[in-house]
Amino acid sequence: MKGSKSSFFWAVLLSIALYVCVPAQSGETRITILHINDTYQFTPVDGGKSGGVARLMTIRKRVLQENPNTIFTLGGDTVSPSVETRTYRGAQMIDAWNAAGLDLAVFGNHEFDLKSDELIKRMKESRFTWLGANVIDSRTGKIFADTPPFVIKDIGGVKIGFIGLLLPETKETSSMESFLTIADYCETAARLVPQMRAAGANVVVGLTHLFMFQDKRLTGCAKFDLILGGHEHTLLQSSANGTPIFKMTADAREIGRFDLYVDKQTGMLNSIDWQIIPVNDSVPDDPDFTPVFAKYKDLIEKLSVRVGATAVRLDALSLSVRTKETNIGNFIADAYRNAVGADAAIVNGGSIRADLTYNPGPLTKRDILSILPFNNPIVKIRISGKTLLEALEHGVARSREDNEPGRFPQVSGIKFVFDVSRPPGSRITEAFINGKPIDPKAAYTLATSDFLVSRGGDGYTMFRDCEVLLAADKAPKDSEVLEQAIRQAPNSTIAPMIEGRIKRIN
Repeated sequence: MKGSKSSFFWAVLLSIALYVCVPAQSGETRITILHINDTYQFTPVDGGKSGGVARLMTIRKRVLQENPNTIFTLGGDTVSPSVETRTYRGAQMIDAWNAAGLDLAVFGNHEFDLKSDELIKRMKESRFTWLGANVIDSRTGKIFADTPPFVIKDIGGVKIGFIGLLLPETKETSSMESFLTIADYCETAARLVPQMRAAGANVVVGLTHLFMFQDKRLTGCAKFDLILGGHEHTLLQSSANGTPIFKMTADAREIGRFDLYVDKQTGMLNSIDWQIIPVNDSVPDDPDFTPVFAKYKDLIEKLSVRVGATAVRLDALSLSVRTKETNIGNFIADAYRNAVGADAAIVNGGSIRADLTYNPGPLTKRDILSILPFNNPIVKIRISGKTLLEALEHGVARSREDNEPGRFPQVSGIKFVFDVSRPPGSRITEAFINGKPIDPKAAYTLATSDFLVSRGGDGYTMFRDCEVLLAADKAPKDSEVLEQAIRQAPNSTIAPMIEGRIKRIN
């Protein structure tokens, strides 16, 4: 994957520099798809330099002027998690996408951080169509919320079909309710894509929220012309079985443009041109987005309040916190451990959400809540050394197989070495707690998120039977713990370092 991402990087640079829209030939219809994914806030990120739905709106209008046969899609994860969602329960993103002219969205796993009643309300407020053909309500046996199994749009005389598919790990990585299930995405596609073709779809596009290896597998399950995905928060391109697959970075740092050239007589897809368009401060905000800014102005101002500062660059990138020791991971784990007085702490990397680096300087309320937006209680449990070793093994069990496994553990009071060349379940080669080897027969206390304990989140089911010493209803919340730790630092300024707590070999 590293090699393909490197090649893709250079291809992206060339596409940005050299892309020229090729006019459709006389016998062709050109359909343009604009695609983004994993966009959690409508305001710009990276200190205002990148992203912003108002800028997407500007780009979409420009492309529509050039080609009216344009459709705008989202590859999942938008109503949660975010700072604003803690107050507005995702309504702010629906307002943003309605204003920007979104056409289609697939469910991401974090859509199901909302209870189903809340999510259905957000769906009803949407002026675009949600898709998720393999999200099943077990009470009825039907697709969740009567979502259509697929959509076929007639665009410029061409019938183009879209089907949405969600990753099976959603149960582990969200707060999805028990009556909802995720059907096999491959079986679902094998059943529905032929129906789409039979209904007249000349072109079939998969809108997915899957891991890349799952997207690749999907291309062998049914005949797709293009897959536009999400979930990894990384700019990725691949292909399998002749089907191109694309994903953008998180929070609309760029938007993908895909021009499909379809033969008018045969309905066959002749070719695809693609471009990665940077979304940065050179793109002006569309003035028609102003009412959305105005509606949420008060909260935006409250989030700009200074909490403290950092003297060093903080690495909160998803690719970092889900794969290796990071300075922000160390600081958060230390804060959890100190807050409840535990021997050690484990923080699942997927709970650190900002996907940003923070340069030395002020830290605001938004920064804190962007890093830890879930509002999870930090509980204290008693755990045997055997179970603790099982937890660490689980934390690295997907470190070779996935690009960004959310289960990856950031730790405090613990040091460990893992070898990804070994089979899952036997990758931990050394593990210490407070300087001594972890004794499988000993008892320890552990600070961690209640999401992992009471719900077995990210697959940490081994915590469920542990004795709870500080219950969720009396425990401090994650972001509160982080904010307090920053405020209590000398001059409210932190400078966490990499300390060799985690070592990866092979």
